[in-house]
Amino acid sequence: MRWKSHVRFGRRSAETGRSKDRHRATDRPHTKLAGPTRGVYYDCYVMIDIYSRYIVGAHVHNTETSLLAVDLMTEVFGIQGVPHVVHADRGTSMTSKPVAALLDDLGVTRSHSRPRVSNDNAFSEAWNKTLKYAPVFPERFNSLQAARQFISEFVDFYNHEHRHGGVGLHTPADVHYGLAADTARLRSQTLESARQRHPTRFATTHDPKILDLPAAAWINQPPDQEETAA
Repeated sequence: MRWKSHVRFGRRSAETGRSKDRHRATDRPHTKLAGPTRGVYYDCYVMIDIYSRYIVGAHVHNTETSLLAVDLMTEVFGIQGVPHVVHADRGTSMTSKPVAALLDDLGVTRSHSRPRVSNDNAFSEAWNKTLKYAPVFPERFNSLQAARQFISEFVDFYNHEHRHGGVGLHTPADVHYGLAADTARLRSQTLESARQRHPTRFATTHDPKILDLPAAAWINQPPDQEETAA
């Protein structure tokens, strides 16, 4: 069972979703974590702001239910604000009546992956790969508490230390909270200082270029849009 929710804090057309800043669009992922013995799994519920890649919420439970999904969303919305769009797969919890009622009451647009389309949750898939391919990710968790502690620590690392290639090698937290411009300015100053000290190491006479932030983040970008998906 997968519980993925991209919280897209942003505008959305009938078939697509785009996010340019925080509080626009969120993706809601869910992944299985292997427990101490074969056949025992814990359910990791995650919500991601798709523009900044910031993990706005993560819970680990020993089951999947619609009420647990509602609990996570209620907590996230109380801290981060209510997004414009929540994108998720078609799992039972995200298509349940309690989740639908919560989002409808808050005026949040519900977006779901298309049937039999594996890449409609690309932001969640990228997060899952980063998590499960990390050298510190264990083969199994000895207990629910151990799984919760690991996810808490990993999310903190991912948000505040991980230099994400999709957001110009900034941390998701810097982008989410509007600090990336200051970081980019410091990077530019550092590169200019290095060029002045060692000009022969640089092939050009102008400042080295730093990576830009994406103009927008899309789920199912329509072909008539000129913005490049992040």
